[in-house]
Amino acid sequence: MAIEKKTIRLLILEDSQNEAERLVSLFRNAGRATRVHRILGGDDLNEALQQSWDLLIAAPTSELLSPGEALTSIRRQSKDIPFIQLVPDNDSDLITEALALGAQDALPQGEDERLVLVANRELANLEQRRARRAAEVSLREAEKRCQLLLDSSVDAIAYVHDGMHIYANRAYVEMFGYDDGDELEGMPMIDLIAGTDQSGFKDFLKNYRDGEGSGELTCNGCKVDGQSFQARMSFSPATYDGEPCIQVVIRAETDSAELEEKLREISSQDLVTGLFNRTHFNEMLDVAAERAVNAGQPSSLGYIRVARYSSLLAEVGIAGVDLLLTDLANLLRAHFAGDAQLARYGDDVFGVLLPGLSPEQATESLQALLKKIDIHLFDVSSRTVQLSLCIGVAGLSETTPKAQDVVDRAHRCADELGDNNGLKLYDPAEELAAAANRGNLVAMVQQALENNSFRLLFQPIISLRGDSFEHYEVLLRLLSPQGEEVPPADFLDAARDAGLAEKIDRWVILNSIKLLAEHRTKGHNTRLFVHLSSSSLQDQTLLPWLSVALKAARLPSDALIFQFSEPDAIAYLKQAKLLTQGLAELHCQVALSQFGCALTPFNTLKHLSIDFVKVDGSFTQDLSRPENQDALKTLLASLHAQAKLTIVPFVETASVLATLWQAGVNYIQGYYLQGPSQAMDYDFSSEDE
Repeated sequence: MAIEKKTIRLLILEDSQNEAERLVSLFRNAGRATRVHRILGGDDLNEALQQSWDLLIAAPTSELLSPGEALTSIRRQSKDIPFIQLVPDNDSDLITEALALGAQDALPQGEDERLVLVANRELANLEQRRARRAAEVSLREAEKRCQLLLDSSVDAIAYVHDGMHIYANRAYVEMFGYDDGDELEGMPMIDLIAGTDQSGFKDFLKNYRDGEGSGELTCNGCKVDGQSFQARMSFSPATYDGEPCIQVVIRAETDSAELEEKLREISSQDLVTGLFNRTHFNEMLDVAAERAVNAGQPSSLGYIRVARYSSLLAEVGIAGVDLLLTDLANLLRAHFAGDAQLARYGDDVFGVLLPGLSPEQATESLQALLKKIDIHLFDVSSRTVQLSLCIGVAGLSETTPKAQDVVDRAHRCADELGDNNGLKLYDPAEELAAAANRGNLVAMVQQALENNSFRLLFQPIISLRGDSFEHYEVLLRLLSPQGEEVPPADFLDAARDAGLAEKIDRWVILNSIKLLAEHRTKGHNTRLFVHLSSSSLQDQTLLPWLSVALKAARLPSDALIFQFSEPDAIAYLKQAKLLTQGLAELHCQVALSQFGCALTPFNTLKHLSIDFVKVDGSFTQDLSRPENQDALKTLLASLHAQAKLTIVPFVETASVLATLWQAGVNYIQGYYLQGPSQAMDYDFSSEDE
């Protein structure tokens, strides 16, 4: 039995009524039921785009509306409508131009059979995209329900990989007396087992992994305060975040009704402003995204950032800022009415969800809000404060199944405003331009790798405690075809997204080894700090390759110090642990940079074999203030207690040297000493005088 094909909804940009009817007949004769609309101009297209369409076929030219303008209108409204451009004859230049503008395909006018084949292909692709978006929404809903079940379960549940926790629900965290699940993340499970039972637990886990043991174990658990309790554990194979692991369930023996009541008390509100909190607002965004995809109901997100938040915090203090944010929340409540949903999305960010409105339609209300803020005087403890808001706006449409993508777009728009009171709408065309720029950057990176044309710079790292070694940090630079330096963050991000980060790291390592070997032949006892990207942290072939490279250069292993950042170490803790262990076996040293910004930075150090710790540059800002000095000294004292060699970067003035000396810093680095240079020419002997 033949399957009936669904009716296709077709837009035609064609001045001739007869030619438009001929195209419709072409599809109907091919067995496709067709609902058609002929575009009569820009306003007519914008009105038509309020409905859902499957395909647009454009004539080579039109006096009613140019094909390029039609494409722009479709992009502006974030509509997923395949665009087929017809061209006169078989002009390859016109075909290329149409594809560059964003058409899905371009073909000569009059090739009817080919047109039907191309249209069928694009309609099939469209159905797949729609099905994928709907599946993504359904998957996220299923994942949210599963996560909710885990979080609200009265049984203590954890997921363990290689003996370490990668997730623990609230009941599990509370059972062992911790305050937050983050404290358990990355912690070996054996640390929660009473000492007398640890040997038996190890044997059980080994037998279970080997498939020889049962999935049940009774032993004594150990709470954070040292108290022990009997625990009956059930083990089963599972996956979490796509990673194979073991699910551990400890049956709750306490009153389940009491725990359930406790869970129901968890509020969806922000305690300071009374608005919805971030978690609840994200749930509302997910619902709005689902409605946009499945029911065609658009919404808009306003990402409202308070400008100069750090300065306000310094001026009026935490209590004053809380009062200020409460007053602002009340003003937002008064301004937005109807179905609008408000939330405090971050310390200095509010979110407003405007159902049923496109970003363009939401602009009027948001502009009116900016005018109110511009003239409003806030009173904080008898002190007058004026605010500026930076508002980024992005829409939830049929092409945005992921609400987080919309948040990211609105966030970027708000950040682009700086600290100026203003409004910016997300423009898909700008993202296309950015994508094109990323493509250019990737091409430049590939060319630099092929032509060996990257540039290495060296910045000295100076010892304050006396050191027989000369240390430099290796920095990578890329020049554009015009000879201008490309910002490292730009080309490194583009390279990472294109999967080229590992190749860049290896290029840097090889060329660093080459230059270092040459430099050391001149009698210099030099070491180089070389960066590793997050991609190299995950590269299992790096260690054997590195071993061969060092032996071939006949360099001592400790001549290179491999450095990666704290955020990357936290994101890939298991891989970082294995890498640092492997580097230690090669007798290479390791440095951890950007240290001190995580909630529990020293938890990361527990799992890694680290020799040098470079504190985050934020700790050296405004060291004239006693509280900033104390924060740095406390951090350094804790690091020194763990026998870590410390490095303080961004030393820009002589005035901070006394503070750093008193704090016991081992090494300093910054423009006050010397900026990055193409030569390793710093006079280290002057530091010993």
